[in-house]
Amino acid sequence: MKKYLIWSLFLALIVGSCQQKSKNANAPVFGKYGDTTFTTEGAVNGQELLAMLKGKDSVEVKLKAPINACCQKKGCWMNVDLGKEVEMRVKFKDYGFFVPFNSSGHVAIMNGTAYIDTVSVAELKHLAEDEELSQKEIDAITEPEIEYTFMASGVIIE
Repeated sequence: MKKYLIWSLFLALIVGSCQQKSKNANAPVFGKYGDTTFTTEGAVNGQELLAMLKGKDSVEVKLKAPINACCQKKGCWMNVDLGKEVEMRVKFKDYGFFVPFNSSGHVAIMNGTAYIDTVSVAELKHLAEDEELSQKEIDAITEPEIEYTFMASGVIIE
């Protein structure tokens, strides 16, 4: 009888831990992630960044922008608002850090490289799954997209 009780408890602990999201789900939002050595001084806004990108493949920059969405599986990417209905995907260098799931609605200051990227259908569908979109919305993705992308080495969330 004790044997069954111990095994039941053990299985309950394993099943419960597998169903939890990462520790990132309950992390406080405000803070520094990734490279924490940069300062917020000299950060540009979204429209300034778009002007800097004109005629260039990429620019090294500090960007300050509101967070519109964040990966709900790991916190491994976020979308920020550049203004005038333009959004940019932010990825994290070497997949080396994540941001809290509840980052949407906050402001991020990011240090890194902004560039224009072509995103494949497979990647777009993966991102849609991370956003927890419906299967119908995921299936509607049939063409690659050109989008603004930022590879962040560090992020400060205010």
